[in-house]
Amino acid sequence: MLAFNPLVQPYPIQPLQLGELRVWPPVVVAPMAGITDIAFRQLCYEHGNSLCVSEMISANLLAENNAETRRMVQFFPGEPVRSVQLYTTRPEMLAKAIHILREEYGVQHIDLNFGCPMPKITRKGGGAALPLHRSRFPVLLEAAVQAAGSIPVTVKIRLGLDDQFLYYHQVLALAKEYGIAAVTLHARTAAQFYSGAARWEHLRRAVELAGGVSVIGNGDVWTAEHARQLLFQTGCQGLAIGRAILGRPFLVQHMQALFQGRCLPPYPTLAEIATIARRHLELMIAYFPEIVAVRRFRKHLKWYFQGFRQGERRLPELLRQDSAIALDACLKAMNDPEPYPLAEIWGPRGKSGSSPRVVLPESYRQQLLSGIFPIAELAASGG
Repeated sequence: MLAFNPLVQPYPIQPLQLGELRVWPPVVVAPMAGITDIAFRQLCYEHGNSLCVSEMISANLLAENNAETRRMVQFFPGEPVRSVQLYTTRPEMLAKAIHILREEYGVQHIDLNFGCPMPKITRKGGGAALPLHRSRFPVLLEAAVQAAGSIPVTVKIRLGLDDQFLYYHQVLALAKEYGIAAVTLHARTAAQFYSGAARWEHLRRAVELAGGVSVIGNGDVWTAEHARQLLFQTGCQGLAIGRAILGRPFLVQHMQALFQGRCLPPYPTLAEIATIARRHLELMIAYFPEIVAVRRFRKHLKWYFQGFRQGERRLPELLRQDSAIALDACLKAMNDPEPYPLAEIWGPRGKSGSSPRVVLPESYRQQLLSGIFPIAELAASGG
């Protein structure tokens, strides 16, 4: 991360323009598996969020009319932006899935996942492994943009596979060539997973190389202050937040206030957080069967009450509840005015840590080591 310089003069923060979409504040709630479902997105929009992307959807399964995948593509009435992230390694399935999203769901924004480091994705050549494929990757970009028409297409990537194989330079060049509206760059390599510090200096270099493609910075933005610092110091046109918003759907409101030169709103008390959690549970019940809603909601409880003395004391009781009525009653009883634990706002939330290595198809690794993929030279190109 770049060092904070209090002498840096702020410049006016502009909306993020994605095709015809104007995103203000220029903050994207990044897609998170098991998190950014219909209920969570509605909660975020109710708290002033500007663009919330769906959970990652398999383009293959959507194209094959898989019932469970269809259920994942849900939008609440009046959802401000119908935004979906897709994953596939097959251009023809990607094009078919985008046509379905356009014609049947009225989707207004398509994001492509080329950044997931999870072994179940990369071992099939997907996610963070795909930009290594010198022939298939450009074809995927072209197929997506052609199928999307006027709908903006964005891509989410990592800096590269690891420090030896950095590829964001190449992705930016291809994004410009094929008409990608923006590149969301997580300032870590796939090998880092979620460990170590995000390297914002690469975000600044990406902006210099982008050639008109918007760069959306991602990584180690935990507070409104971090958000402003990233935009000022890197020149990114927008930023994406993921783990930072867990248990804090109000965070983007704080960012907007700071971007506009206003004082930050007060952080909510324990009782106010419990009210937010009750609303989240209400939305879950509205969109999912009760047993599914309660089980999906439980993981959010630890994030809502992280750092609260009374909240953490009551957490085991909350996690034992099997019915929505009982869980709601427990939340309603949490009416303590305990102030927000401010020490918690500056640190990581959600998953962290690294994996021993990124799992690639054996053919990929052999070709990388033999130099067939001309990526290694980019590691020495600066940034």
